[in-house]
Amino acid sequence: KPPRHLPVMYDVNRATWNLRLGLIGLTAVSVSLPMAWISLAKVLIFVCALLVLVNQIRARRSDSALGQMWTPWAIAMLLVCSAGSGLWTAADLPVALVTFVKHSKLLEIVLLISLIRTATEARVAVTAFAFGQAFMLLSSWLMVLGVNIPWHAYAPTPYVVFSTYLDQSIMFATSASVFWHLRHEKLWSPWVGGLGAALAIASTLLVLEGRSGYLVALAALALAIMWAVPRRFRLATFVVAPVVILMVVALGSTQVQERIGKIVTESQNFARTQKVEAGDSSGWRLNAWYRSVQAIADKPLQGHGVGAWTFAVKRMEGKPEAGTFGEGNQSNPHQEFLLWGVELGIGGLLLFLACLVCVARDALQFQRPVKRATLAVLVAIFIACLFNSALYDDLLGDFLVVTLGLLMALGVRTASGNESKTVGVA
Repeated sequence: KPPRHLPVMYDVNRATWNLRLGLIGLTAVSVSLPMAWISLAKVLIFVCALLVLVNQIRARRSDSALGQMWTPWAIAMLLVCSAGSGLWTAADLPVALVTFVKHSKLLEIVLLISLIRTATEARVAVTAFAFGQAFMLLSSWLMVLGVNIPWHAYAPTPYVVFSTYLDQSIMFATSASVFWHLRHEKLWSPWVGGLGAALAIASTLLVLEGRSGYLVALAALALAIMWAVPRRFRLATFVVAPVVILMVVALGSTQVQERIGKIVTESQNFARTQKVEAGDSSGWRLNAWYRSVQAIADKPLQGHGVGAWTFAVKRMEGKPEAGTFGEGNQSNPHQEFLLWGVELGIGGLLLFLACLVCVARDALQFQRPVKRATLAVLVAIFIACLFNSALYDDLLGDFLVVTLGLLMALGVRTASGNESKTVGVA
């Protein structure tokens, strides 16, 4: 039954209200499930949001809380520029459309903020997200203990439930911040939040192999420690803490030592030979980044257009080495900033960075626990985007934008300090 305190503009029938809240919950849980569930939830949430938007336009109503945020405007500007670059893109139309659809998942942040109307609904959505992550986390640890669970995807990498070791390590490291910083927000017991954060960090650093996940986990730990010490020691703590933690973990884990050593070896090999060997992920990245910088320098103002990254870097690489980036034209540089730079030029790269800055600005307006959780997730996104096309990628990108959208919705709807009404609805 819809809460009685909903304003007149949201006085909808029970079925519509339950459908909207059910779709929000499905979206929150889906990012912890296989890709098919994520795709289904994404389609449904976009359709639901479109219907709500049409209804609001017809009724001439608006959400003033959403209008006061910077993030929706920055995302809209970025996607408008991306769509506009289709006028001069070097990519074929199907590739350009697929790429734009992948970029458009950023709209889920805005849709979730818009569809979640009260603090109570935001808490339900965040709890559903945490439940899904807890299910995936416990499933992974059961696999570590040797339990054969029938629902995992039988990935070639051990202890991975539904995705890859890269995705799962970043997801666990990110969700650890959510568990930890919201442990006193009446969403779950403090000890549940602490245990969930500990298991997620331990899985990332000690069980899984994702090197990007290591960095995200170290940043999550550094932020948690930094915010726990007096303000005058925070900067030094943020710098020193990850170094100390990495040294301790490396001394106790041969897997971490091997993965770090592999980065050094592959990077040195590429620097010496300028060739990418089979299975050389670090060398592949360095080569892709180098070609991306060349492509940006070739068209620094307008870029090569949406979906044109592979076309541009293959041209820079030359025909003899075109196979480095695979068949077709749908590869990516494993670096989100360079992806936007190649497609939209330097302006596109700066505009994407501006989106992250706008998220940080909006998060600073939230209450402390939600603010810290949102900023921790934003730092995780920033780090993941430095070494992967994190938001562009399927599954991982959906996980990151949904997590950010849920936290921003929680922050907006509790910002007034009055949880009994929708914030800022005009």
